[in-house]
Amino acid sequence: MTGQVRTVDGRVAGRRGQATRQKLLDCLSEMLSSSPYRDVKVIDVARKAGTSPATFYQYFPDVEGAVLEIAEQMATEGAGLTEVLADRSWVGKAGWATAQELVDGFLDFWRKNDAILRVVDLGAAEGDKRFYKLRMKILNSVTNSLTDTVKELQAKGKVDKEVNAAAISGSLVAMLASVASHQRGFQTWGVKQAELKPSLALLVHLGVTGKKPTK
Repeated sequence: MTGQVRTVDGRVAGRRGQATRQKLLDCLSEMLSSSPYRDVKVIDVARKAGTSPATFYQYFPDVEGAVLEIAEQMATEGAGLTEVLADRSWVGKAGWATAQELVDGFLDFWRKNDAILRVVDLGAAEGDKRFYKLRMKILNSVTNSLTDTVKELQAKGKVDKEVNAAAISGSLVAMLASVASHQRGFQTWGVKQAELKPSLALLVHLGVTGKKPTK
């Protein structure tokens, strides 16, 4: 985290206080992976962190406030998915590699943050603007970067200019997010992880370039 960490009442937290605050967040993250969001109580988080509810309330107004903090950190990390697209080629075998790496990045990110992303999706679906903004922060960064990529390919005459770059990019990113959040479900359809990735990469490559990949 960057900048000063403050308590709920505005005091700057010292090094020990920052460590306690982070431990509370780490324990909450761990609990979200095994318990429904609504069932997590302050007293349980505090007990797991080896501290008291009073200490928890020094740093967070409630469980939701702490969840939003975790989600904000996760969203910032998710914005880094654009690095996969930075200065990458979509021509020939290099294009196939780029599509595969984008899919890998998405699936790995969702697996790593599955618990908090489920909470973010739930909050967004319920109309909570705070969670909605965090979800869009992740998706927008990749969508904007992919949109720029399609526009560059259009400028070079490699993609039909009638294609709406933002629409195709947004559709691809929404597809990736949906599939990434449903990875376990594919197993019930008899689809293995090793089979899912190349199938997704094929769709991404076709969507961006309009062509089958050169493997």
